[in-house]
Amino acid sequence: MVQRKKAGYMISAVAEMYGIHPQTLRLYEREGLLRPSRSEGNTRLYTQEDLNRLEMILNLTRDMGVNLAGVEIILHLRERMDAMQLQVTELIHYVQARFQADLSDDEHVRKALVRVSPGQIIRRDSPPRN
Repeated sequence: MVQRKKAGYMISAVAEMYGIHPQTLRLYEREGLLRPSRSEGNTRLYTQEDLNRLEMILNLTRDMGVNLAGVEIILHLRERMDAMQLQVTELIHYVQARFQADLSDDEHVRKALVRVSPGQIIRRDSPPRN
């Protein structure tokens, strides 16, 4: 399989696009806020994902007055939330697939001692109804 490299913007182009100094981008990289890839000649290359992250950083620092330590915490929490959302989505798909499989496989219903519709199911640990 051939891997395609993502297009990247050089540091000077990114700095000009966002009206910031290249040293600011280097600082964000040193602080771990941005992780641009590198070319074979060791030139920083910023992908569209890097630019989206930079926009968030600039929004937090410029518009909301968040310092870099706060930005780091916010970005980390956002990454964790995205990962958890992915896990929840995967769990939902798994449960839906199992539910569909159970519905389509009525072998267990035919072999049941007593057939019960889902509305009639009562938990064993529940007190009896009067």
